[in-house]
Amino acid sequence: MSSLKQDIKTKFLHLHVLEKIIVLNTSLFFLGIILNLLGINLLDWFSLPYRFSEVLSHPWSIITYGFLHHSLGHLFFNMLVLYFIAQSFANLFKPRLSFKIYILGVIFGGLAFVFVSMLIPDLLRINGPLVGASAGVRACILFLCVYWPNKPIGFFSFRFPLKYLGIAMVLLDLPGLMSLNSGGTVAHIGGYLSGFLYAKQLKIGKDLGSFLDVVLDYLKSVNKLKTVHKSKSPTMGGKQKKEFNAFPQQKQIDLILDKISKSGYDSLTQAEKDFLFRAGKK
Repeated sequence: MSSLKQDIKTKFLHLHVLEKIIVLNTSLFFLGIILNLLGINLLDWFSLPYRFSEVLSHPWSIITYGFLHHSLGHLFFNMLVLYFIAQSFANLFKPRLSFKIYILGVIFGGLAFVFVSMLIPDLLRINGPLVGASAGVRACILFLCVYWPNKPIGFFSFRFPLKYLGIAMVLLDLPGLMSLNSGGTVAHIGGYLSGFLYAKQLKIGKDLGSFLDVVLDYLKSVNKLKTVHKSKSPTMGGKQKKEFNAFPQQKQIDLILDKISKSGYDSLTQAEKDFLFRAGKK
């Protein structure tokens, strides 16, 4: 069980950041289903309200709404598109930049939704909270279209510059302003705007999401401290002592012998040497 957990953790760590977002979105969707059965609704706390007063009492929702979905179909479409986008970003940009583009798209989409709801509430049909990764996904798409406008892409036997995909997506989204999902469309437009501005600024050497680096650097430093603290805790055979003690004796001996084969006898701690000595006397 411990080995399976470690394998899953290792595979997750090797995913591209946008693929990690897919895993997070999917996990939260199914967690929401389980919590609903227990009478707890995640959307009540983490979706983005359309009333400004409620946004002030739930400020985190300007980001958290971008990791929640109403339905399996909603989740599937967004994550499918994000998966294909992740393949492009993995080859072209650093993971942190990809993450910042997505998050900034979510923030821009949320702000657009809130301000339109507040300033012109009667013009559009906005009467419910916002959820979905669409703004972040669209920010990533338009970023690519603006950053490499003339990059050729293929659709079956057709070949055309990437910029036309961006133009088509924006135009096809606009009629949604008059639909029952007008609030979602407003968020889409916010995401498009974010992706457009990010690409334009990056082309001239300015990182629109640089303010997020402060948060990301802080989280990275906290994680590094935890790793250092964990590495300083007592280990046996390369495992945490509690985990080591749960193994049968032969497995414990094998772990220590494996450590010797890799790093030599001198790499053993005194506790590991004592353990081998005691095991040898039995």
